[in-house]
Amino acid sequence: MAVVPRYRFDQIAVNSTEKKKPVESDKLNYIGLEHIDSGCLEVTRWGSEVAPIGDKLVMKKGDVLFGRRRAYQKKVAIAPFDGIFSAHGMVLRPIEEVITKDFFPFFISSDYFLNKAISISVGSLSPTINWSDLRQLEFDIPSLSEQQATTGILVEMNRLKHAYEHLIQKSDELVKSQFVEMFGDPEIKEQIYPLKKLSETCSIIQDGEHATVKRVDEGHLFISARNIKVDHSIVLDAVTYVDDEVYGKIRKRFSPETGDILLTCAGTIGNVAIVPVMEPFVADRGLTMLRAKKDILLPEYLLLCLASNYVQNQMRQGTHATALAHLYLNKIRNILIVVPPLSKQEDFVSLLKQTDKSKLAAKQALESLNAMQKSLMRKHLGET
Repeated sequence: MAVVPRYRFDQIAVNSTEKKKPVESDKLNYIGLEHIDSGCLEVTRWGSEVAPIGDKLVMKKGDVLFGRRRAYQKKVAIAPFDGIFSAHGMVLRPIEEVITKDFFPFFISSDYFLNKAISISVGSLSPTINWSDLRQLEFDIPSLSEQQATTGILVEMNRLKHAYEHLIQKSDELVKSQFVEMFGDPEIKEQIYPLKKLSETCSIIQDGEHATVKRVDEGHLFISARNIKVDHSIVLDAVTYVDDEVYGKIRKRFSPETGDILLTCAGTIGNVAIVPVMEPFVADRGLTMLRAKKDILLPEYLLLCLASNYVQNQMRQGTHATALAHLYLNKIRNILIVVPPLSKQEDFVSLLKQTDKSKLAAKQALESLNAMQKSLMRKHLGET
């Protein structure tokens, strides 16, 4: 069996450190870490409303962009154009005598590379990878001929992944456009149905625990804003736990049930999700639960209402900007939403459920492709 050559990372990649102070025109070609999605090499959004502050890294089309700050988020992408990139990242280029330009992005986005890189992060609040440490890590790299043979399969898998991601995005856009068509948009004065405050349409609006609580290794689920994702999912991959006493105390004022809405209101503002059938839980101050009055609102309708541009803009205007952004309960209670008859909401929810079936099939296909891609990379990078 052939021995796979091992290289230090600085024998595999060049870390480009060229920087520039942005001018006004650079705002159009700026990519920040917030523009990169975990597990997706393609950048689909970019730019800033104003010129970014502070020196930024110069990137060239085709460079690999790697988020070295909070690297556990696993943000890796291919630069789609010449421009500038966040100084909290790295601009990496392959040394092509060792690794091909086409195989390089897949290597950097592999668990093999990322897990080793994450292990050398320093700092507790915002763990960051330093080049001085990263350059010394060693990796097994397959031969150039093996890389070339594998790349074609990886590229095709990536193409299919983008197609499914595009389908999911278009499904979401369809739902949003149908929502506006059925219920109007008060921002552009196409109001069809009355506006009411959330305090009039919800029986409960309550946030989580404000005090710092002791966490335990096993106990009751204690979640936060980071568990509520922009796609309206609840992801329990970084939860903590509290004991019976703390849980009981918090549940007296914050007791979400299936069908309630969770709204992020600290740090990340405005992500929403419906509580599914799941283990009972409590949460910190970063989450607010809303329970729709059954004779006024359907939970699925309320979810999309809160995610609409009209309501999201109200949230932005009501956010208290400090070191950590907050949207307080008094602001949430006064948010206005469009309230159509329940029969109209039911029509919309029927459409939503049909669309969700298509999205679920696409997500399952995407998960399957991701698993196949990881398996292929493990095979060729000698992982166990």
